[in-house]
Amino acid sequence: DLIVHVRDITHPETILQKATVLSVLKNLNLPSHLLDSMVEVHNKVDLIERYKPTEENAFAVSALHGHGLEELKDEIEKKIFTATGKKILTVNINLEGPQLSWLYKKATVQEVEVMPEDGTARVKVIIGNSAFGRYKNLFPN
Repeated sequence: DLIVHVRDITHPETILQKATVLSVLKNLNLPSHLLDSMVEVHNKVDLIERYKPTEENAFAVSALHGHGLEELKDEIEKKIFTATGKKILTVNINLEGPQLSWLYKKATVQEVEVMPEDGTARVKVIIGNSAFGRYKNLFPN
């Protein structure tokens, strides 16, 4: 669904390495949307003072120190959801009904916050468009 190209930005041949990787990827005859949506990661920026990527859509990170990893994670998540047609939703459900069981079977449940006072829960899920359509038909409220 997504190509993430991680580069050691401190390597003396980093530009040549990038060209080589891109050449190999193009020779694999991958769908053009994969190459167009590729995320480029410049790692080891902690070793270069005040490093800023000059390339578009490149993320500066230090895996060692955790710098830039949240922004990278957000970008990867956004692109994966776009590529797969999935989204993150929070739905309110009645715990006495079959909704929670259905969501566990048809979606990826990430979080369940139970409100015992009224027998409901807030459920955060990753779900595809078609599955969400089925959910809305089965559980219109």
